[in-house]
Amino acid sequence: MAYSGSFLLGIPGFGVVLNAMNQLFNPLIALDPRPDNPVITIFIIALGVSILTTVAQKLLVDQDKMNEIQAKQKALQKEMREAQASGNSKKMAEAQAKQLEAMKDSNEMMAMSFKPMIVTMVPILLIFAWMWSSVISKIIIVLPPGVYYCTLTPVFHWIGLFFYGGKITTVPYGIGWLMWYFICTMGCSQILRKFLGFKNGF
Repeated sequence: MAYSGSFLLGIPGFGVVLNAMNQLFNPLIALDPRPDNPVITIFIIALGVSILTTVAQKLLVDQDKMNEIQAKQKALQKEMREAQASGNSKKMAEAQAKQLEAMKDSNEMMAMSFKPMIVTMVPILLIFAWMWSSVISKIIIVLPPGVYYCTLTPVFHWIGLFFYGGKITTVPYGIGWLMWYFICTMGCSQILRKFLGFKNGF
């Protein structure tokens, strides 16, 4: 189950890194009840990534400050809409002045958001490179019917068909590995954020 090439392999040292990741993740695939359909393996990888990103956000972002800035921005947006609806030029000028002042808060919020991304970017890229280069990328994941419908996979397939044309697979209850990874990541992240006390979603 070794990887078979990657766009990163041209970079010195990445072959060694991906070989090390093979040693780490290939036994995980082998332990999967269905190595030819590694639903559980991809779920475990997605869970690990979700834990990494959510904990990084919890530790590196001042959640109270972030929520305060977001609440202030929503209030300013509401004030601007009300001023525009009233047609009062004085109120509109005051609201615009407040929005200009709020730009500092927006810059601060953006800076806070970048911190966890910088920390998690490299490991996530490496995991993606490994999955893209491993046997996982060549496998159509077959979900249990209940999971297939509960995750709204038919809707995602329809969206993909609408925008890109052509079916992802003709396998019953089949799904691409990348879509399954994103479904797992989104679900795990929401649960972890709730568990860790995040007040807002993504």
